[in-house]
Amino acid sequence: MKKILIISYYWPPSGGAGVQRWLKFAKYLPEFGFKPIILTVDENYASYPQKDESLLAEASSIETHKTKTFELYSLYSSLKKDKQIPYGGFSNEAEPNLVQKIARAARGNLFIPDPRKGWNKYAFAKAEKLIKEHNIEVVITTSPPHSTQLIGLELKKKFNSLFWIADLRDPWTDIYFYDKFYPSNIARKIDSNYEKDVITKSDKVITVSNSIKQILAKRYNAENKIEVLANGYDETDFSTELFQNILKSKEIVYTGTLTNDYPLDEVIKIAKNNKELVFRFIGSSPSEFIDRVNKENLSERFVFEKTIPHNEITKRMIEAGILLLLIPKVPQNEGILTGKLFEYIGSRTPILAIGPNNSDAKKIIEKTNSGLFFTYQESAKIDNSTITKLYSKQSNNEYNNYSRRNLTKQLVKMIKD
Repeated sequence: MKKILIISYYWPPSGGAGVQRWLKFAKYLPEFGFKPIILTVDENYASYPQKDESLLAEASSIETHKTKTFELYSLYSSLKKDKQIPYGGFSNEAEPNLVQKIARAARGNLFIPDPRKGWNKYAFAKAEKLIKEHNIEVVITTSPPHSTQLIGLELKKKFNSLFWIADLRDPWTDIYFYDKFYPSNIARKIDSNYEKDVITKSDKVITVSNSIKQILAKRYNAENKIEVLANGYDETDFSTELFQNILKSKEIVYTGTLTNDYPLDEVIKIAKNNKELVFRFIGSSPSEFIDRVNKENLSERFVFEKTIPHNEITKRMIEAGILLLLIPKVPQNEGILTGKLFEYIGSRTPILAIGPNNSDAKKIIEKTNSGLFFTYQESAKIDNSTITKLYSKQSNNEYNNYSRRNLTKQLVKMIKD
């Protein structure tokens, strides 16, 4: 069985969609003749914005090597009253005060591409040993954090014959919250050069959506080396037993992280226009949104829960009446395809989606017949008849294309080609 080294900062007990992607690939790779070896950071030194220890059992059977790290997110969080590590897009932060703005500017200008680059020297040393010890020919680096890609860059210099795949789960310099780090022109140039080196010097690049692929392919004339490998759902997380004797609610449920960039005004309008609807948000929500709900006297129909373990989230998805998918109102948002979308599809609960007109998510929802998609402007037309239609909507068999097993089969083809 050939061995593949997968270098990922996020790994259980870390939580979030980024963990799910490579945990599931690693789970199914042995079925196709590859043994995954994971290199990650020791959780005792790591800075995770969220944890999900329910994932540890699934990761326990996968060979995993951990190293310590030195990074500065702990310094940043010490400047905050709640001491939390920031989520992507700073969704768990209110408007930053002066000290936090200075800390963000330091992060954006002094720690390029990100503060987690302190892990790189430890990870590189361990990766070098693993490659030699196991005669590894294929290495996959996955980001964010994008500093992880620089480990692959150094390994490629050291082992010229290595087949290096760079997996970009999110855009790099195009990420929608990039300007929140107040980067100078010099910082932008340095970061852009890192991005260019990774795209041009890796053997293959994987992105999660066609829109992200097109941006990178056009910028670096790299159409032939960039491929799309979507996120997906694991059929074992949505076992037959979970669908038996379920009591479907009428609630509209959102799972995951929200920021103020999301179409929250549109959600408020839908609630005001449809007075029988109850919304439930499971995960991190900005305080401004919660305050707005209270101000509009909608608190009786909005429920906010903290993040719950993944094995509980899937059950809640199945029990929901409708699942809400929101795409942030940010530049180049057409390519935003969160792992949430595919787990929504796997739950077979109808999806109510709001986003940009040319969204990749819209195409997938229509292809799988898994819900209804509305642009930000069209969302004002959502009424009782729309909701009634959604409750009875059923997906077609296209959703099977996004199972983790089928996606792993695609990954193996990319490795072999």
